[in-house]
Amino acid sequence: MPIKKEPNGRRSIQVEVEVPGTPEEVWRAINTSNGISSWFVPTKTEERVGGKMSLDFGPGMESDSTITAWDPPHYSAKQGSEDGSGAPPMAFEWFVEAKSGGTCIVRVVQSLFADTDDWDNQLTGTESGWPTFFAILKLVLTHYRDQQVHAIHELSFSSTPADKAWDVLATALNLTNANVGDHRASHPGVPPVSGTVFLAGHEKYNQLLLHVDQPAPGVAFLYAMSFGGSSMTAVNFYLFGPTSEAAVTRDQPQWRAWLDKHFPAPATTAS
Repeated sequence: MPIKKEPNGRRSIQVEVEVPGTPEEVWRAINTSNGISSWFVPTKTEERVGGKMSLDFGPGMESDSTITAWDPPHYSAKQGSEDGSGAPPMAFEWFVEAKSGGTCIVRVVQSLFADTDDWDNQLTGTESGWPTFFAILKLVLTHYRDQQVHAIHELSFSSTPADKAWDVLATALNLTNANVGDHRASHPGVPPVSGTVFLAGHEKYNQLLLHVDQPAPGVAFLYAMSFGGSSMTAVNFYLFGPTSEAAVTRDQPQWRAWLDKHFPAPATTAS
């Protein structure tokens, strides 16, 4: 959807998805610490106006905001903090609209104020990521609603080109040329992973989403993308059920070691 530009300088985009659940169940998924962490990134949030929300996208990529509106189970809003980059703060509004048949529309509206187009990529960049995360949200609400999540989020920055990095990751997990509906199981050499592909590809980078049965029931989100002058390769698991915590304890250090071995950080030049 194109950026909406208003005379007062407000620029915004909106993305929505229809998901199963009551408004109360959907509200918890998008407004509580465990709920957001079960489909997005590790999150800590205070559930009140004036409360703080912290999102952890990875080392050095934390994002903080303040809750500016809180009207459960239908509407909440957050205002991003200054990050020192000079970019205008971004606001996030979340709407939950009940539909017939036991579903809800979740709509996010992101906005900022600017008198030039210089910061529009801040909106379009995040807009392109929502469909993937909303696909995870929909699956989690379908199969793991209100369950405690145990997650693995490991990523590496390297000088390996993104397409080559994806080839290495996809080969290890037996996901080369995988299509939606395929059930795949990883090769030896990585922690065991098996599941069914439910989203493949992205317009800007290589990615796959799996509905996994190993290492525990849940979702695997795998991708490799260009990032500045390097590439970023990531393995993410949102796991549920009685075996999920043990699976994370066992597999997370193995994934960290595997990524460090195959995607070492780019060498730095001493000044």
